[in-house]
Amino acid sequence: MRTVTLSEMALTQVSSNKCAGGFQKVFEHDSTELKCKMKFAVYLPPKAETDKCPVMYWLSGLTCTEQNFITKAGSQLAAAEHGIIIVAPDTSPRGCNIEGEDESWDFGTGAGFYVDSTQDPWKTNYRMYSYVTDELPKLINANFPTAPDRMSVCGHSMGGHGALICALKNPGKYKAVSAFAPICNPMQCPWGQKAFSGYLGSDRSTWEVYDATVLAGSYSGPQLDILIDQGRDDQFLSASQLLPDNLIAVCSEKKIPVVFRLQPVSSFNPVKVKAQIVLFFR
Repeated sequence: MRTVTLSEMALTQVSSNKCAGGFQKVFEHDSTELKCKMKFAVYLPPKAETDKCPVMYWLSGLTCTEQNFITKAGSQLAAAEHGIIIVAPDTSPRGCNIEGEDESWDFGTGAGFYVDSTQDPWKTNYRMYSYVTDELPKLINANFPTAPDRMSVCGHSMGGHGALICALKNPGKYKAVSAFAPICNPMQCPWGQKAFSGYLGSDRSTWEVYDATVLAGSYSGPQLDILIDQGRDDQFLSASQLLPDNLIAVCSEKKIPVVFRLQPVSSFNPVKVKAQIVLFFR
């Protein structure tokens, strides 16, 4: 690894690979929000060599790292075509030596749930909401040729939940929000209840600010385009972990535009990724 200083912030470049005419890179940095070293992936399209580009933030799901999306989705082809920078952070702090952080696949390491924890022993490090909405965009805008006013957010499963709440909690910040099989109503599903209990405590009223369905009910910002892709045979859909119907019902009542596409399979597909990217910046 080599240390590079871009603008006023120092990043450690972990890897750089030529891809679709641009570069797929991974960097590491010391996070002020998470109090640990964090990695993020960034795809720089060919256009970034000469112009500022819009940015799509991709938030991954449970157990993932910054690697999953960049190695499986094929998003670089569409990003290169449309001149879009894609940023994919890790899903949680790592190596914080918190008791119990590695005991469960759906809580702790790899499962930050994009909230700012208020409970011991998690509250010092587990501040993924502030990391992805504030610290990371500032870092990206300071070090890469971005168009800061053209930013959107997308994610899968837990990351879909993260994408939805980031957009709903920050009216006007993101041009669009899109999600694959998102956890739409975490207060009402086992995954969300486990995570929120641990990170936020037993007072369920404190959970509402991180639940997309609740947030949609009080949304009063500018028009927000929402696109959701959901696999029909997704085992977690039938297990009532995702609950998209709850969110769609509230959005319909509030007249928030949602395109919900029920797909015959539950998997990543480069064509679907391209459709989501085009939605952001059409």
